Amino acid sequence: MTSALTTYLDRLTTALSTATTDIDPHAAQVDRGIIGGAETDGEIPSLSFLSGAREDHLGVAVCSIDGEITAAGTDHAFPMQSISKAFAYGAAIDLHGMEYVDAVVDEEPTGEEFNALSIDRVTRKPKNPLVNIGAIRTHAMLGTTREERTQRLRAVLDAAAGRPLAPHEVTWREELKSADRNYALAYMLRAAGSMTEDAIEVVDGYIEGCSVLTTVTDLAVMAATLASGGTNPLTGQEVFSRVAARQVLSVMLTCGMYDNAGDWVSDVGLPAKSGVGGGIIAGLPSRFGVASYAPQLDLHGNSVRGTLFFERLSADFALHMLDGVEPRDLEECARELMEAGTHP
Repeated sequence: MTSALTTYLDRLTTALSTATTDIDPHAAQVDRGIIGGAETDGEIPSLSFLSGAREDHLGVAVCSIDGEITAAGTDHAFPMQSISKAFAYGAAIDLHGMEYVDAVVDEEPTGEEFNALSIDRVTRKPKNPLVNIGAIRTHAMLGTTREERTQRLRAVLDAAAGRPLAPHEVTWREELKSADRNYALAYMLRAAGSMTEDAIEVVDGYIEGCSVLTTVTDLAVMAATLASGGTNPLTGQEVFSRVAARQVLSVMLTCGMYDNAGDWVSDVGLPAKSGVGGGIIAGLPSRFGVASYAPQLDLHGNSVRGTLFFERLSADFALHMLDGVEPRDLEECARELMEAGTHP
């Protein structure tokens, strides 16, 4: 028997699917009243086409901390890109301790683009671990050699997803060809005395982590791992300590959506992290993890339809952390939405 939540997600993904008119195939339709009047367009980065991204790709998934998964839409595998930064940060905290990591990378929002030179002039620390320069410095903390860093990150990503993951070789190699800015950020860290590791090796390993392939279901499980306090809800494995999971979610809330973080907190109100591969993860602590995938990006580098999905989901289920409303059972709430006819 199909659950009400499944029906809700199916209808919402259908409503958010890229729409073009029969008369003019290049004319993007509005979102049919799903959320305001925003258009469901955006641009797919050329890099995403290497892993098979298509305009009609859209997938969403919810994973409870009890391990129950509800999904709709495509389960196409795509590079997780910057979403890996959150998990590298958690790994660094558990390896070195919060005090040490905080002394190396700050936790302040920047309001800048993801690849900005966000380094404090006084402390010489990157502003936060979810912009590129902070993520590069965080990756350097994962081991003393490139192999050790790669193995540690991959082990954490595998454990959080509950299955082995692998990088997309074509994407990884292509990104290395255009990594000059990231190399420059790494050399700036070295010049500032904030990093001693080899800049090329650190960036190469960091990019490999970003190229790891995941599905939207994998990402929902990974988000639920954070939401559960660090324990994978499918395997029962402790991936992160509670301290690390809480800190990762805290920084995701304030910094996870780059220079659109303020709007995200106001409109959605959940800790989240996006990636230019088209994925977004979010977690409601002690409840569930949610993920979306749609490859068209807005000017901030966030998925257009993924953002619309989370805005509608948060509004329909009163998920905003500051709503002052007791969180409700998703299935029960979805059933009421179906019965009331206020579903998508």
